[in-house]
Amino acid sequence: MNLYDPRVYAAIAETAVPPGRGLFGGDAATVARLQAGLADIHPALAPGWRALAMFVDGWALATTRHHFASLPLGRRLAILESLDRRESTRNLLRGLLAPLKLAAFEDPRQHTRLGCEYGHGTPTANEPARWREGVVDGATLLDETLECDVVVVGTGAGGAPLAARLAEAGFGVCLLEEGAHHTRTDFTGRPVDMMRRLYRNGGATVALGNTVIPIPVGRGVGGTTLINSGTCFRVPTNTLAEWRESSGITGLTAEALDPYYSAVERDLEIAPSSPAAIGRIGDIVARGCDALGWAHHPLARNAPGCDGQGVCVFGCPTDAKRSTNVSYVPRALSAGAMLVTGAKVESVVTENGRAVGVRARVGEREVQVRARAVVLACGALGTPALLLRQGLANTSGEVGRNLSIHPATASMGLFDERVDGFRSVPQGYGINEFHDEGLLFEGSSLPLELTAAMTPGFGPAWTALMEQAQHTMLFGFLVKDTSRGRVSATRSGEPRITYWLNRKDTARVQRGLGLLARLYLAAGAREVRQPAMGHERLHTLADVARFENASMAARHFDLTAYHPAGTCRMGADAARSVVDANHLCHDVPGLYVVDASALPGSPGVNPQLSIMALSLRAADAVGAALG
Repeated sequence: MNLYDPRVYAAIAETAVPPGRGLFGGDAATVARLQAGLADIHPALAPGWRALAMFVDGWALATTRHHFASLPLGRRLAILESLDRRESTRNLLRGLLAPLKLAAFEDPRQHTRLGCEYGHGTPTANEPARWREGVVDGATLLDETLECDVVVVGTGAGGAPLAARLAEAGFGVCLLEEGAHHTRTDFTGRPVDMMRRLYRNGGATVALGNTVIPIPVGRGVGGTTLINSGTCFRVPTNTLAEWRESSGITGLTAEALDPYYSAVERDLEIAPSSPAAIGRIGDIVARGCDALGWAHHPLARNAPGCDGQGVCVFGCPTDAKRSTNVSYVPRALSAGAMLVTGAKVESVVTENGRAVGVRARVGEREVQVRARAVVLACGALGTPALLLRQGLANTSGEVGRNLSIHPATASMGLFDERVDGFRSVPQGYGINEFHDEGLLFEGSSLPLELTAAMTPGFGPAWTALMEQAQHTMLFGFLVKDTSRGRVSATRSGEPRITYWLNRKDTARVQRGLGLLARLYLAAGAREVRQPAMGHERLHTLADVARFENASMAARHFDLTAYHPAGTCRMGADAARSVVDANHLCHDVPGLYVVDASALPGSPGVNPQLSIMALSLRAADAVGAALG
């Protein structure tokens, strides 16, 4: 066989995703769909997947003296099972099979068989609005210099509220965004298409350490608010107390932040999720919690009028979710701000030690924006990478350090009753019983393709489970981490993320999965499927107890993470922090960092509301400094 033999790929697809009573199995067409999608997302992904496939073929050759494709189906399945049982190869197999399972359900026939809508209807056309005249495609600019009062790099939760507040106060504001300006007519609801358009690296941003942890980050006007679930929390008072102690900034109190929180809550019409958006999953979670005596509640979201299509993470097709692309950015533009898209900022311009603008690459051209104040709002991964590339604002040595993320995972309950979990919003219901332990439970669903990719297992047992998708539900949790990672910059200036999950946080992951299993069983589930090596299927409380008492390591769990923060943290001591209480860099006058990187530590809750509140607070400080 050749080094890259398509027969190997097809054999893996046929083995891992076999047909069922009603579902179609994986085949060469599945592989072709997968490779086309990967190549479209990022040029390195398709060759990487093929390399993993050939690793499986090499393993088969070494252990059986036969190529994988030449083995009978039963022996092929045994090969995959042996790789899944080994710590050294388990994550490699996950990397191979997760996109394959997604591609198998990127097929409208599968959706029809399960009674699930494929994508969604044609979105309503965009209404005419004068603010759209303020959006400038960077490709139309020549090599030129723009001038303004404030240049804001980034249009997400950090940059957009500040831009709107300053523009409405009469300042000249220019927003720069590396990605494109998308509207609801662009949102197809198809995972591969939307990940290519809306996610940085097509969703392949990962932290490397003692396990591999994907961290989804948005790319486009709206930043990660474009692809999040819309969940909104104020930072708890005990967390604010931790921040005051660690940062030395006494103004981080609930009372001082209340006016800013209240303003954002009014602006985005934040309210508890409706029963229609939550779906049957809310009833099931409530039933289990009531049986166990746990506190539970609908989650607050910035999505008035949500119709529960469940594709929030791929852009809202109705504009119900008040992400910044439909809230603060239009407000800024309506007040006279300018937005340049497709502009990748490569450096901050300084003169005599003071920030006076930025240089951005727009295709083959360079655009310089001169400003009285420079605001970086590229997120906790992008902002430190930009500063490190230039060696700027880092006298303390803290730029890129102190990375906090929210490690997260989810499990699945299988019920006799029909659930139709894929008809619910991704996060509509919550359990706050264990928040003091650093565990925040949120759910309730994902689109069918992502459910397939995340569901542990492969082979006939996996297909049998997916045929019961209408009877399953997903629920998950995030961990308020005590581990800390680091962001550095590659030669090209892109973020490189390292993160080691410590024993305390690993124990919290195990604790969270055990609690979820108990919830499912209390609610009447007949089986629990969880991403924990050696304990993937639980049926009884005795099974749960065995898992809870097992010795587990970070690499034994399938994890994702969200809400990176802290990599340019604020603090009163310039030797231990990057920015001061007003988000002004200690080292560089005129340079502000206004995004999650400025947070002093892990918020322990979804942070977008807090980032936006702090953004409005920072806008007041910038405006006062400019006079």
